[in-house]
Amino acid sequence: MTNDKKIPTLYEWAGGMPVFEKLTDIFYKKVLKDPLLEPVFKHMSPEHQQHVAHFMAEVLGGPKTYSDSEGSHYHMVHKHLGKHLTEQHRKRWVELLLETADELGLPADPEFRSAFVGYLEWGTRIAVINSQEDKLEMDKEQPMPKWGWGETGGPYIP
Repeated sequence: MTNDKKIPTLYEWAGGMPVFEKLTDIFYKKVLKDPLLEPVFKHMSPEHQQHVAHFMAEVLGGPKTYSDSEGSHYHMVHKHLGKHLTEQHRKRWVELLLETADELGLPADPEFRSAFVGYLEWGTRIAVINSQEDKLEMDKEQPMPKWGWGETGGPYIP
């Protein structure tokens, strides 16, 4: 017996692009009021939260809005160079994003939250690592990360 039921992407399960755009809009309003994060983000462009929404949505299985018209993985990584983010920045960023996800009613089932938190942990830790660098040798054609319901595929190797 086969299971013909299509498993939705994390993007679909969360509710699609309107959910990600609302999540980042509300989240970044909180960031700009946060004493730890505000200094890091106070000079962000007016489009920043929308770019983050589109990037996150694409990584989680949504449309290629970010990579087709707003940037690339290379572009996103390079936005973090020289920012010197700390573990405290990272933890607070994740904490506020998850708080906002709860407020908006993003799915709270263990499978979704495990995958979603896994992506946030992975992505923010990469951002902290890259933020310590002023220059990074990286293939400009490196594909966008893809995050699903399963595992990452092995240990991080710098």
